[in-house]
Amino acid sequence: MLSTLQPPRCSLSRFPLHLPSKPFFFHSKQTPYPIANSALTDQLPSSNASQSIHSQILSIRHSLLSRQITATQLAESYLNRLRALEPHLNSFLHVSESVLSDAREIDGKIQRNEEVGPLAGVFVGVKDNICTAGMPSTGGSRILEGYRPPFDATAVKRIKELGGIVIGKTNLDEFGMGSSTEGSAFQVTANPWDLSRVPGGSSGGSASAVSARQCVVSLGSDTGGSVRQPASFCGVVGLKPTYGRVSRFGLMAYASSLDVIGCLSTTVADAGILLHAISGHDTHDATSSKREVPDFASQFGAVDSLESKPLKGLRIGLIRETLENGVDGEVNSAIRAAASHLEELGCSINEVSLPSFSLGLPAYYILASSEASSNLARYDGVRYGNQAVADELTGLYENSRATGFGSEVKMRILMGTYALSAGYYDAYYKRAQQVRTIIQKSFREALDENDILISPAAPSAAYKIGEKVNDPLAMYAGDIMTVNVNLAGLPALVLPCGFVRDGSSNLPVGLQMIGAAFDEGKLLKVGHIFEQTLSERRFVPPLLADDIVG
Repeated sequence: MLSTLQPPRCSLSRFPLHLPSKPFFFHSKQTPYPIANSALTDQLPSSNASQSIHSQILSIRHSLLSRQITATQLAESYLNRLRALEPHLNSFLHVSESVLSDAREIDGKIQRNEEVGPLAGVFVGVKDNICTAGMPSTGGSRILEGYRPPFDATAVKRIKELGGIVIGKTNLDEFGMGSSTEGSAFQVTANPWDLSRVPGGSSGGSASAVSARQCVVSLGSDTGGSVRQPASFCGVVGLKPTYGRVSRFGLMAYASSLDVIGCLSTTVADAGILLHAISGHDTHDATSSKREVPDFASQFGAVDSLESKPLKGLRIGLIRETLENGVDGEVNSAIRAAASHLEELGCSINEVSLPSFSLGLPAYYILASSEASSNLARYDGVRYGNQAVADELTGLYENSRATGFGSEVKMRILMGTYALSAGYYDAYYKRAQQVRTIIQKSFREALDENDILISPAAPSAAYKIGEKVNDPLAMYAGDIMTVNVNLAGLPALVLPCGFVRDGSSNLPVGLQMIGAAFDEGKLLKVGHIFEQTLSERRFVPPLLADDIVG
């Protein structure tokens, strides 16, 4: 049982990453090695700034192109750390067998002075409900156990085209239905900050892997907070893009009007670079936006180049309903301290009221469950999914779904089917859609008066494994801070802002920033300045504290 494990005493200094002590910019004029001629490469910051931006991606790129280290050495270091920690964390369901060969290919290109992509040598964890060619993609469910897609999701394809290396597939609640990653059909993932606690969900494996530096960045999916809540629990950055910013092609559908692919990283800069890599219109996804992808990297500047009030004139709305009853007192204090820090940076802070905020949770679960009941109908053992043995067709359907789906998935399918059934459609599904419209309007009005809205990412810090597994209503209530953003289709950024003390553990707290549709650039700019100016804060889990700097 993971809750009985103690933090491993092994020293990870045996697996050094050999990166420069400070991150570096890469500037094309300072190296004889050609780089990829892509928009993303052109938009990476240059070394003209007097102090480097905190970014593992930029640091890795500089180290490779200056030949301080090889991609193969990096791959071995990350794989060693992954294997050392995996028995304790269970972040991954599958580790790629081609990591070293992919790294050697990058080394060969550098040796031959050939172009390498801007994500060359960046090891990416991919949530296991996002398809990867030739690698298992189970959605955390027994019904897809052993499934290997013949194609990559568009987001994965774009990462690979830019030189990124998929290091493995991360654990999740089955089909993304859960808030703790205890709902996986295969294993329970632990939180690197305290192995007796959950990492959040459903992208708990992706958040845990980034927090433990088992990969550089990772992809998750966010239907009602599944990137942002784990980011808060694990002390990392989580970015949920605007609905339509990133193609959903290759993402296993849970609730199609809510699902988005998001980014997890240790810094805001890395989240922005990764978002730029995966964004853009896709002919395979009719809901993907044709809007031009902006230069997110232009939002990142060195801390010593900032003015004394770098955010002067920015209007921040603190959502009153997110700091009322039901929110942990220390979480409340951490968020108010973060608001004070933003005020010191020049922002004007105003409390705003969203009266419809509390209606989001029931509306979300009706809509998400209804869409899930439709989307998951395909897994019947005939069209999709593993097939159970039966004497006749009806029995085949029943046995395949009974043995393939877990209890949470079954419950949500039943809830959704009920809400869509004749006689109840108007009372539940139609009314939930009306509430969704009200929520969208209230956010639009609030963002007309404010540039950004802020709130906690979760009402508490990470809780114990098993604490809420038999109380689904309590677990659902933990999503109250995040589901409204999905219902409104807006972008949101979560980044660590403080700690909560619980017994012997210091647990991270995440600040959620919400922006207007397709305004990720503003969120990244504010988040980056907030992160760079947050003094004396190191969001590194205790089991890595002696071996990782920043």
